[in-house]
Amino acid sequence: VLVWEELRGANENDTGNSATQRKWREQFLNRLRQVGLLQEAKKRIRFILLSAPWRVLCYYAEEINLKVPLEVVTDPMTNWSEHFLSKLSLPNPLSQNVPNPPLEYYTCQFKSNKLERFLGSGDKETFFKTTQRHQVLYEILARTPYGSVNRGEVGIDRLISEEVFTAAYPLMPDDPVPLKSLVLRQILHGYWSKWSCWRRYQPLGHIREYFGEKIALYFAWIGFYTAWLLPASLIGTLVFLLGFVDLFSDVPAKEVCESGNSFIMCPLCNICSTWNYSSICITYKAGLLFDNWGTVFLSLFMSLWAVTFLEYWRRTSSTLSHRWGCSDFEDIEERPRPEFSAMAPMTTRNPITGAEEPYFPENKRFHRTVTGCMVIIVMVTLLIFSAGTIASISASVLNLIIILTLSRIYTWLAGVLTRWEMHRTQTKYEDMFILKVFIFQFVNFYSTPVYIAFFKGRFVGYPGMYNTLFGLRNEECGAGGCLIDLAQELLVIMVGKQMINNVHEFISPKVQAWWQKNKIRPPQMAGEGTQTMKDVSPWEADYDLLVCEGLFGEYLEMVLQFGFITIFVAACPLAPLFALMNNWVEIRLDAQKYVREYRRPVVERAQDIGIWFHILQFISHIAVISNACLIAFTSSFVPRLYYRYTRDSTLSGFVNFTLATAPLSHNTTCKYRGYRDDNGEYLPEYFHLIAIRLSFVVIFEHVVFFIGRLIDLTVSNIPEEVEIKIKREHYVAKQALAENKTGCLVGEQPEETDPSYHFDSLLV
Repeated sequence: VLVWEELRGANENDTGNSATQRKWREQFLNRLRQVGLLQEAKKRIRFILLSAPWRVLCYYAEEINLKVPLEVVTDPMTNWSEHFLSKLSLPNPLSQNVPNPPLEYYTCQFKSNKLERFLGSGDKETFFKTTQRHQVLYEILARTPYGSVNRGEVGIDRLISEEVFTAAYPLMPDDPVPLKSLVLRQILHGYWSKWSCWRRYQPLGHIREYFGEKIALYFAWIGFYTAWLLPASLIGTLVFLLGFVDLFSDVPAKEVCESGNSFIMCPLCNICSTWNYSSICITYKAGLLFDNWGTVFLSLFMSLWAVTFLEYWRRTSSTLSHRWGCSDFEDIEERPRPEFSAMAPMTTRNPITGAEEPYFPENKRFHRTVTGCMVIIVMVTLLIFSAGTIASISASVLNLIIILTLSRIYTWLAGVLTRWEMHRTQTKYEDMFILKVFIFQFVNFYSTPVYIAFFKGRFVGYPGMYNTLFGLRNEECGAGGCLIDLAQELLVIMVGKQMINNVHEFISPKVQAWWQKNKIRPPQMAGEGTQTMKDVSPWEADYDLLVCEGLFGEYLEMVLQFGFITIFVAACPLAPLFALMNNWVEIRLDAQKYVREYRRPVVERAQDIGIWFHILQFISHIAVISNACLIAFTSSFVPRLYYRYTRDSTLSGFVNFTLATAPLSHNTTCKYRGYRDDNGEYLPEYFHLIAIRLSFVVIFEHVVFFIGRLIDLTVSNIPEEVEIKIKREHYVAKQALAENKTGCLVGEQPEETDPSYHFDSLLV
């Protein structure tokens, strides 16, 4: 459905931009008629209903490499929990009987002259699925010019941005029908988007059938990720609870609480006064909830968890990709972007398909990419430079507000740079855009936690010889230590961000939908008729809904969360539990948005989750090093271990061991955290601890990477049964398309299947 609002344009002068818009609109619609699309105009807010006749569908199905069914896949897809429970003959509380499960097929690319060899070829009305018809129509809309091709005046997206049209969307079927013939949208609403479905398997086949592979892969990934959070949250919660045991038995904690006036501490800032170490009794004990012997086990577990999770997701992704016919999408089937095709200065032959395609020189793209990288480096450098200042002068809540504000600026800049780089396919364009934004967001969200974890309090100096930066004394950790500061920061940023996002996702669509309806049908129009909601046509009802904003924001939110629960889990064992609870809510909110509040998005195919997988791999490697350094340099694990084996196994006197006395030249007799003598020189114990800490980091990361490599070698990327099915599909496709078999498309002209046949000759 194409939409524009005539009422708004009628009050404007017929000159300038409105005249240009009318000219572009008429040229665009005329070209769509020449292609062969049928048009039907509706009502004052102009609705143009587009449909493609059979021969246009056949031509473009072959042109864009649509896959059609050859043979039904007989064995249903099951997940490991369903398979495990069935082996034990136990009921499965996660399963539900979703009506009308879509069939899955062995498929191959459509060929018009082999039509009779495909399943369902006898019925032209149902042979192409609704989603495939949408793909054909959108391909035509995306590549049809309306002005000068050299200036990029091509495609519906550009027309919408120029306000020539206000919307373009596929219709949502929503007719009341009996249960046995429920339409997909009603099934998804009743068996997926309701809050009561939180503990049920997602109907991925139905999601894919209605929204396409790209959206279905997102929900498959977030469901898989949420399921894997269950063991992680259980282990993290147990480690946190173990900290309560230490509250009552930890010897250093008793020494701090019972020290009285024994330890008078030096001021933490230039205008601060001395303070009593026993005053942090509660804070010191609270730190034991995050800093105990179980933290080491949790860090090791989460590092291996991340590696194993990604390996098994790779297997699941390859299985879904094959079952949904997308295994070769990026290499063979994906077409150049319409914007790229219009702006590319030359053409070249595709080495894989042999087709002549638009081409942009790699050396020019390289220069543009380097320029974009320089801009990103400058922006990231400014952000890193301000990270310490932000952490010093503001509270965590203010920092969160600054982070959310900067995110919008960075996203806009990344879009401008990526369009300028001229990437060939939509997948490559999205990958480069995602990479740029992720670099921004990685620094934006993680700079302050990294500063607190590894830099805050490290370069302070000692009384009488404090280090300064721009005349300001370097910041020290809080009274309870840096780890408790990091845990507080993580809870505020991670949990706070999740709460804000969930509230925004719950309230914002409803407010926007209310505003959209009132904008389209203002109060003064209410009395112009007695039209009720039941009388509103489907295209008008869909126009009242919101535009689908894509999956970028959803993926980014989950990937940043993955970073928090893996990179900094040593400082916050409850992070996986908070992530699990958030994701249960997130899946339902996302489902409700797509089923009830968004216009039906144009179907997009995808082979996998794209560059997000490589970003997750990068985060998992960073997490190993980060957790090793957190335990070695930020927590008290190594000093306690060293003291236990060199001084006292009961840790008696450990508190005094970690404190140094201010030099005699200092005006006040006080203590500070450090391993220095009375002259401010480092003690031998300091260098012993440095050596042990570095050794721990090396051993930790070698053990984790070694075990991770073993897992990688043990777990194959593609399951054996999927490899067999891939071979079966290739065999079936080869048999179906073999030239020694007779059969052709009855009633079709031979030239319509020739690659040189121009689509402008397909007239209604």
